[in-house]
Amino acid sequence: MNYLAHIYFSGTNRRVAVGNFIGDFVKGKSYEKYPSNFQKGILLHRKIDHFTDTHPIFRETVDLIRPSFGRYSGIMADMYYDYLLASNFDRYSNGLSLGKFSRNFYLSALIYYRWLPKKVKGFIFHFIRTNRLEEYATFDGLQYSLKIMSVYNSSAINPTLGIEVLAANEIELRRLFEIFMKDAQKEFPHQI
Repeated sequence: MNYLAHIYFSGTNRRVAVGNFIGDFVKGKSYEKYPSNFQKGILLHRKIDHFTDTHPIFRETVDLIRPSFGRYSGIMADMYYDYLLASNFDRYSNGLSLGKFSRNFYLSALIYYRWLPKKVKGFIFHFIRTNRLEEYATFDGLQYSLKIMSVYNSSAINPTLGIEVLAANEIELRRLFEIFMKDAQKEFPHQI
């Protein structure tokens, strides 16, 4: 799962949501320097990652797209799951729109800016300005996120191929995601 899903499973506590958002950037026991609700979010991030990586449906998703992405299949599956959540957000959000949810999180990130790791501070304003969370709901928005990843994280990620594979497999990916989300919502009941 990528940013949107992590924030979604954080519930309504702003500090937990920000902690969950920065989870990939806080290594080892360094989370202990954060106040308790940030710590909860960081540890929740790790639990969500473990749950996702070991879930049989997520592994099936990775296997489905592995011929196209090889060792990057897990990253692509995470991105696809955020797209699938965003593009059908009303179904999972108890009536809260993706726009309102996104704006609420952006405000949280700004309120707690001083707690963001340096690397996150380097991209958070661009993340907000380009409305990344809401943009996950469209092919164009997802492709833009994949372009950013290909520049800053791995040139092996092909944004065009990413969208082609998603379009060709969207029905099956949605079916798998629906099964996965039922289990994830039971495992992490404090989602919005």
